[in-house]
Amino acid sequence: MPFYENVFIARQDIAGTQADALADAFAAIIEQGGGKVTKKENWGLRSLAFRMNKNRKGHYLLLNIDAPPAAVTEMERNMRLNEDVLRYLTVRVEAFEQSNSSRKREREAEGGRGDGPRGDAPRRDGRRDEESEGTEE
Repeated sequence: MPFYENVFIARQDIAGTQADALADAFAAIIEQGGGKVTKKENWGLRSLAFRMNKNRKGHYLLLNIDAPPAAVTEMERNMRLNEDVLRYLTVRVEAFEQSNSSRKREREAEGGRGDGPRGDAPRRDGRRDEESEGTEE
């Protein structure tokens, strides 16, 4: 069976768990079609390059798929019908990348820093968290 990589963007106002549930639902469609999803990666909530349907951010998810073309076509049809999916792209590849994707490696290199809603923004007293460690007020 051919290999595919699918990246889709879900709306910003759904929760991360709902975005993962979407990925699971699409994986179930692939499995019903006789294929399998070998890897699922949630890249998190990221800013979009431009506004899409009044959204400035979106949940990015990657699926590595080993399935017949009919199963992938059915999954894409369901993505078009789902209101939570803003965009998707499926590309046929010769082989899967065995390591994590480049986005996943970037997040690991950051050490989880800056993933929150404010990143490492200064505190109210003007200092960052690193500056206040080891000192008491």
